[in-house]
Amino acid sequence: MKDIFELKEMTELIRTVTNMYAHGWDERNGGNVSVLLDEADLKEHLVLAGAIREIPTGFEAPELDGKYFLVTGTGKYFKNVQYDPASNLGIVRLKDRGRTAELLWGFSDGGKFTSEFPAHMMSHVARLRVDPENRVVMHCHPANLLAMTYVHDLDEKAFTRTLWQMCTECIVVFPDGVNVLPWMLCGTNEIGEATAEKIKTARLVVWSQHGIYGAGKDLDETFGLIETAEKAAEIYMKIAHLPLKNTITDEQMHLLEDRFGVKAREGYLN
Repeated sequence: MKDIFELKEMTELIRTVTNMYAHGWDERNGGNVSVLLDEADLKEHLVLAGAIREIPTGFEAPELDGKYFLVTGTGKYFKNVQYDPASNLGIVRLKDRGRTAELLWGFSDGGKFTSEFPAHMMSHVARLRVDPENRVVMHCHPANLLAMTYVHDLDEKAFTRTLWQMCTECIVVFPDGVNVLPWMLCGTNEIGEATAEKIKTARLVVWSQHGIYGAGKDLDETFGLIETAEKAAEIYMKIAHLPLKNTITDEQMHLLEDRFGVKAREGYLN
């Protein structure tokens, strides 16, 4: 049997969360990531029979029964993952209509998955219905996107258009735009349900005064979505107080659609 640390998603997650911390997106124990694993790949690295222990999830997601997830732990600091992945990460299998998670590896110090686990799983269900290749959900606290929710209209069309106008690549990277939630109490099923509804129509969902959720086919794509939106928000925060003399026009964005074979969200461009 191959070493668990040779599992592609394991090495990529360790590298990604280390990079997220270095970017300043995940202060202290802020942020969480979950990755849907392929059973055929996983069984080459881990004995799948039995479980170390069972952890109640506090929600139902029957569509995820029998699915395996690599997930960050609650109260864990991303800066420590690279040094002790076995206590900071875990691999779980869902059962009982998603109400129970069987721990198969990790959380060696007795911990468990992130408090945002219900929100992650609800978002996985929503994105898998849209695109079966979406296997990653990522939550973090990028400073400029967070700051933008204090000073910008939270209307999703207006928020998206502002980000698109900040960087030429934005409409190419996230043509589906950005959805926005008002402030809600984190770690609850309510915010999980609201996020899952929003993530059906956009792979990025901003939590006002809190952070952002992203979904994608792999860790690189999901990280890149957030990274691009955060760069655009940084530019906006640098120029928002200044008179605007130039911008990327709708006509120019239509040229980008044609050049890169993407389609902007319906009704968002003139």
